Amino acid sequence: MRKRATIVDVAEAAGVSVSTVSKAVNGRYGIAVETVERILQIARDLGYESSLVASSMRSRKTGVIGVLVAGFEPFSAEILKGVGSALSGSRYDLLAYSGSSQLSSEGWERRSLSRLSGTLIDGAIMVTPTVVNVTADVPIVAVDPHTGRADLPTVESDNLGGARDATRFLIGLGHRRIGFVAGRPDLRSAIAREAGYRRALSEAGLPFDQALVEVGNYDPEWARKAAHRLLARADRPTAVFAANDLSAIVVIAVARELGISVPAELSVVGFDDIPEAARHVLPLTTVHQPMSRMGASAAALVVALMNGEAPEMTQLKMPTRLISRATTAPPAGLK
Repeated sequence: MRKRATIVDVAEAAGVSVSTVSKAVNGRYGIAVETVERILQIARDLGYESSLVASSMRSRKTGVIGVLVAGFEPFSAEILKGVGSALSGSRYDLLAYSGSSQLSSEGWERRSLSRLSGTLIDGAIMVTPTVVNVTADVPIVAVDPHTGRADLPTVESDNLGGARDATRFLIGLGHRRIGFVAGRPDLRSAIAREAGYRRALSEAGLPFDQALVEVGNYDPEWARKAAHRLLARADRPTAVFAANDLSAIVVIAVARELGISVPAELSVVGFDDIPEAARHVLPLTTVHQPMSRMGASAAALVVALMNGEAPEMTQLKMPTRLISRATTAPPAGLK
């Protein structure tokens, strides 16, 4: 009688550790997709059946939800925490997959879904996708999506309202020349945050000055150049609202390099409330968006779709709130 294959047999045949095999067959993240595919094929060839492999072979379901990100930066990390928390103790496992090392690389979603859907995952959550006109054999939910396709189930925050609150807060402190470091122009969040900035100025009777708007692209290097252009002006702004916290932290660093004191000479507000915002040497005034809750809501939505349910709401918008910390103060002349 042929001996039944064990996990040790699979590990030896694949040339990997037993723990790596366990992660692969149970859909745990931290292993290259190519390695996962090779291990699963070896497991099938040897006749090894873990609970996941067995159920997958019988039902063509893996019970794995893929979270697709362009890169592992603070925002996507917080979304992942929320997804992981929501799935903890459930019958679903999480596979985190980075489709590109460059946040600006377009098309990574299609490549990732092509490789993963139907074989490794039963549903997908795309975080800050560059495009959303994608199709797959599994349900898809987008978090902080591109400006395109409106019918894709979506989870995002009240970007316009949050940006409006941030700008109104600075106006309330007495600032009248408020610079804006914009996000990626292909994302709904970036467009909405600029709209909120403009609306707050208009409501306060302040003119919009295009010269005070620079594109930071949600990227530290872009934000550094944007901050230099804003702060090197002879008529530089007395406050800057940055479309995300990473950009705001860069603005503070550039101000320090130029000998501009924050908040005595320059107030800075961000958006996101990533963990680094509160831990910064100058705790950052920012707009809090509930990233963990957004991840949990995306998980609940994709699970419902995987189960064939028709959720009442597939376009979810989460509230934001302003958190005042150490990087904002009235302009020097009003103190």
